[in-house]
Amino acid sequence: MNKWLGRASVAAVAIALSSTAFAETEIQFWHAMGGELGKKVEEIASGFNETQSDYKVVPVYKGNYTETMTGAIAAFRARQQPHIVQVFEVGTATMMAAEGAIKPVYEVMENADVEWDSNAYLPAVRSYYSTSDGKLLSLPFNSSSPVLWYNQDLLEAAGAEPPKTWDDVFDIAEKLQANDHKCAVSFGWQSWTMVENFLAWHDQPIGTKQNGFAGLDTELAFNRSQGLTDLLQRIADSQEQGTFKYGGRRGESLPLFLSGECAMWINSSAYYADIKDQAEFAFGQTMLPLDTAIAEAPQNSIIGGATLWVLAGHEDEDYQGVAEFFNYMSSPEVQADWHQFTGYVPITTAAYELSKEQGFYEENPGTDTAIQQLSLNEPTENSRGLRFGNFVQIRDVINEELEELWTGKKTAKEALDAAVARGNELLREFEKANS
Repeated sequence: MNKWLGRASVAAVAIALSSTAFAETEIQFWHAMGGELGKKVEEIASGFNETQSDYKVVPVYKGNYTETMTGAIAAFRARQQPHIVQVFEVGTATMMAAEGAIKPVYEVMENADVEWDSNAYLPAVRSYYSTSDGKLLSLPFNSSSPVLWYNQDLLEAAGAEPPKTWDDVFDIAEKLQANDHKCAVSFGWQSWTMVENFLAWHDQPIGTKQNGFAGLDTELAFNRSQGLTDLLQRIADSQEQGTFKYGGRRGESLPLFLSGECAMWINSSAYYADIKDQAEFAFGQTMLPLDTAIAEAPQNSIIGGATLWVLAGHEDEDYQGVAEFFNYMSSPEVQADWHQFTGYVPITTAAYELSKEQGFYEENPGTDTAIQQLSLNEPTENSRGLRFGNFVQIRDVINEELEELWTGKKTAKEALDAAVARGNELLREFEKANS
């Protein structure tokens, strides 16, 4: 053998062995964050990757929340699942029912060589994603709450203050119209903002069995709220004066607010980055309006957004990397930065305290509104959140029925009754499939 060839071969083998020994283990992370939020997710992953050399988190954008969850389910069936998938809050019951497909976060963290305390997470966030005995199933990440955004310039021109009640909203509408401005309010994610959160805010049930937390044999009950029925009808009727304008099911109505067409907008606190970047007027955010006909004071709002679920089927050592990444993501510095950039609430008390120490809330008044709403009172059975099976589809049903209301084809009572009847059929399907 040529001695140079022999030496080259030995060197190649040595390099190969060295590469194998120090190769990074890839952790696949599927998410639903597009645009600037997606860039921020990549920044977080890169930050973790730079802190160590054993693991490389690879974030992959998979479309909206529904597309990301259904894609992960399909991938699991094909045995090509990622390690981590971002799932929105209404997918919780579906993920819990996927026996054998998930690894609960508390197990992943307890089995890993990391220091971790689930009590570090905000109670209102933690309780939504925990078992009945308080064990965390998925990692809180991008949690938000709906708030009322307002165009400060328009309100001041009309001589109005930000509203505290729904009567205030309609009073402001009259003042705006007297000042030649038609649209007072719009909203997005209407099932979440105007049904789920409205009822939690007023300490009324969305469904039976503690809003689904206490059993699969739950039923929807939001059509029993006379206050909700009356308010939705009042909003629908106000379209004649131009007070309310419907702009779509998710965030499609944002341009109505950014353009100045509608003076107030009810939607997620997580639109902060978009509004700050695009609004050409002074704006603010305040707590959700209270309907004083049915409650003397607000209870608490409930979260939206998503958590990170860990999927089963990977090598045991991979989950050490998942645990280390989760610890990094939950650190006060990373969470405070994420919160301040996006408007999502800081998921840990430490991140909230750090944001206060950094003077973020003093420099940006109102940006702690969502946190205040979530922490207003100890959650009740009505305001802890919801855990209904097939709720992704049920939200579509609620959207369809509310759109019948906005177009005048149904009354509020007819729309809510139909949404409950159709939704309960989907609940029975889920119960049958998972009992």
